[in-house]
Amino acid sequence: MSIPRPEYPRPQFVRSEWLCLNGEWEFESDQGDSGLERGLLQRELKDRIQVPFCPESSLSGIEQTDFMLAVWYRRTVTIPEQWAGQRILLHFQAVDYDTTVWVNGNEVGRHRGGFTPFTCDLGESVKAGETETIVVRARDDYRPAQPRGKQSQRYYNYACVYTRTTGIWQTVWLEPVPLSSLRRTRITPDVANSKFRLEQPVTNIQPGMQLSATLSDAAGVVASATCAADLDFSPQLDLPIPAERRRLWSPDDPHLYNLEIALLDAEGKTVDRVSSYAGLRTVTIQGKAIKINGKIIFQRLILDQGYYPDGIMTAPSDEALKRDIELSLAAGFNGARLHQKVFEERFLYHADKMGYLVWGEFADWGFEGRVSWLDSNIPTITYATQWLEAIERDYSHPAIIGWCPFNENIQHVQDRITTHDDALRALFLATKALDTTRPVLDISGYSHRIPEADVYDSHDYLPAGGFQQELAKFKERHAHVGEGKAYTNREPNHEWSIPYRGQPYFVSEFGGLWWNPERAKPGDQQSSWGYGTAPQSVEEFYERFDALCSVLLDDPQMFGYCYTQLTDVFIEQNGIYLFDRRPKFDLERLRKIQSRPAKIEQQ
Repeated sequence: MSIPRPEYPRPQFVRSEWLCLNGEWEFESDQGDSGLERGLLQRELKDRIQVPFCPESSLSGIEQTDFMLAVWYRRTVTIPEQWAGQRILLHFQAVDYDTTVWVNGNEVGRHRGGFTPFTCDLGESVKAGETETIVVRARDDYRPAQPRGKQSQRYYNYACVYTRTTGIWQTVWLEPVPLSSLRRTRITPDVANSKFRLEQPVTNIQPGMQLSATLSDAAGVVASATCAADLDFSPQLDLPIPAERRRLWSPDDPHLYNLEIALLDAEGKTVDRVSSYAGLRTVTIQGKAIKINGKIIFQRLILDQGYYPDGIMTAPSDEALKRDIELSLAAGFNGARLHQKVFEERFLYHADKMGYLVWGEFADWGFEGRVSWLDSNIPTITYATQWLEAIERDYSHPAIIGWCPFNENIQHVQDRITTHDDALRALFLATKALDTTRPVLDISGYSHRIPEADVYDSHDYLPAGGFQQELAKFKERHAHVGEGKAYTNREPNHEWSIPYRGQPYFVSEFGGLWWNPERAKPGDQQSSWGYGTAPQSVEEFYERFDALCSVLLDDPQMFGYCYTQLTDVFIEQNGIYLFDRRPKFDLERLRKIQSRPAKIEQQ
């Protein structure tokens, strides 16, 4: 049997030697979370599962969609003999949610969080040439407040929350590294000075060590540099690009330079080497516009939730990740909000290669989000921990043009600062501190609480009723941004947000028009749903899509929009494509609607 998802999982920091551990593992559900006491650490497990697919998915071979408070995995692996003398790292790209890892009965690592990678240094637990036993326990109690994104807290999926993901859901792999080795590189493009700045941390640095970096393109070496590796905690290298070799990354020309980084010992011998890539581009704000490389590009975004019928949150193949970007581009979109999920890093790799603009977001849903005078139900510190892990992983991807740590939080307390405000501000400031090169939106939609947030937005779905009447209200709501009066989500007579102060503004969720061409009764929304009153024909859908997009394209104060959504997801049937990615509409017609220049692009 072929190994599922065999591609290299960390495409922007590549070593030549690695071992994919996807495929068949022993598996057992531990409903009472009593497995440690019952000996699951020592004995063979009852079932078999295909990693990296979660047990709720059909691709896993388990397809158990009931709650599982804990699950266990077990497999043996033989460490290649040629890895002798090196540190062996066991990588998990994502496990949901609270994970403990043992090797040969020895605990080697723990991690909390369902969306970010972690690594276990196996140390003395393993030896090259020997067969070792890996055991993983993942706890995922749905009751405590924790970041879970769109995972349902009920038995079934409903409304806009869906089948849960428990346990391993991204690639598991082994990697040998030298005792002194490179850690993840931070790559910062500096367009103004025509160079890349590299920050390169090193593990177990030794006297006399040096760093070497080489930038190249199809024509050969563009720039190279070396520096001492033993004088700074995180050594930095600059790679200046000559004018004749300077080529900016953009949606029209997503050029990527190749990057080789080496760690050298005092004699100049290579100790460690990694391959990477980099895109030279800048993101700036000027007035109401967000510019890429100094050019206004209207952001025609699609809401992408990253769910699949057979894999749930895991794409069935690497090609499926790439295909979702192709589907979006085919319908006329140039980017996406990666909604309520930290996407697999290989999705970002394809976005980098295809010039696809994305906003990196966090799966923050999982706490109540409605703050009473008791000031309860606030985000816990784990939200900050996991969000910073996501930024650290994805910082160097040129396709990411903005960050947003929260979605649709609601703030009811108007007369005092709450610990909820403190939590939101902490994540905003942490994001700005970790990345000074991209704009940060404090919260997408609903309650804006950070005065210095770089971007302001709203979510605006038309309610049920006459479309033309509601369209006129939609247009009126967004007609006053130039007067300093941006539309904000609110309750009747109750303002949630601090005042708008003139930032770039966009409607970051709209549309969501329900249409399922395979239903006998187009208006029947009993077993599926979308926003507003369903169109009665596909022609009516085109008219509505055109009208909604036109309002925002024709607004000179609007820097972009985000249409809901790329695909249907279970009963939420308001996608441009069906859940299985078959098209619902004439894609050329949708692309034509969106392809005309936006007013802000003509300034």
